[in-house]
Amino acid sequence: MKRPDDGILLVDKEEGETSHGVVKKVRSALRQGKRYKVGHAGTLDPFATGLLVVLLGQGTKLSRFIMAGEKEYLATLELGVETDTLDPTGTVTAIREVPELSPDHIRETARRYEGRIRQTPPAYSAVKHQGLRAYALARKGLPVNLKERTVTVHSISIDSVDLPYIAMRIRCGGGTYIRSLAADLARDLGSVGRLKTLRRLKSGPFDVAGAISSGDILSESLVSVLEKGIPLRNALPEMGEIEVNAMLAEKIRQGYQPGWDELAQAISDQERFIKLISGDKLLAIAKKNDGEGGHGKVKFERVFKLKAQS
Repeated sequence: MKRPDDGILLVDKEEGETSHGVVKKVRSALRQGKRYKVGHAGTLDPFATGLLVVLLGQGTKLSRFIMAGEKEYLATLELGVETDTLDPTGTVTAIREVPELSPDHIRETARRYEGRIRQTPPAYSAVKHQGLRAYALARKGLPVNLKERTVTVHSISIDSVDLPYIAMRIRCGGGTYIRSLAADLARDLGSVGRLKTLRRLKSGPFDVAGAISSGDILSESLVSVLEKGIPLRNALPEMGEIEVNAMLAEKIRQGYQPGWDELAQAISDQERFIKLISGDKLLAIAKKNDGEGGHGKVKFERVFKLKAQS
């Protein structure tokens, strides 16, 4: 059986697995003894579950675009206990009494974190510090002083309160650490806290409801796995597209840089990136040239090989 077309595979990661481990399982199931590039767009911690967007073949070129999309999570904050990892897997570093808190007060406090906020990533994270992953330094007991960064939280909804547990639904931009958000909220509520559970429901336009369970990847037939695959053209459904004829498409694949006027189609002022489509295949992703009025040369962020799209 042939390998899948380049694109993405939506996986519902089970608790206890690493994102890298899921990637290895997919690669093993699909490569059939040959080299086959597989990656993912947005790490999920081992204790977390939910949507992991796995990138297949040339789909790995889409990582930055998919990771930039909005995310949605279900999270359970446990007040009164804090760990060095800010989740259930770490060593307890603080225990504090949980004050009497009304649901209205919790909701009011949580709303302070909506919008653009400053956030410090957890020491146990994949952020690079002094050339190494922060978690690698933290595991060795070395100091990790990560810089604050600006992230966007679109909304925090408090689903239920059963102290010391607070169930939340969070919509946020890429790069937001829910563990840090939960720990900061716990301190604002007069205690300490850690994430008890975390589940990613959505990433950009993709929903975990359409994902294959990571536990089924090896036991399912390869056919069933491929049926869940999303081809390159459909991997960025929110991005606008321009149809390119076969002759121009081949010239672009050979390195030709056309002018925007050659594409014979205007693009919206709001579009920063645009897909170029040839037939039913993704040809390239182009970046709009600001200030050139659409008459300048097209700048390509990614160009895709035809032969790899079977």
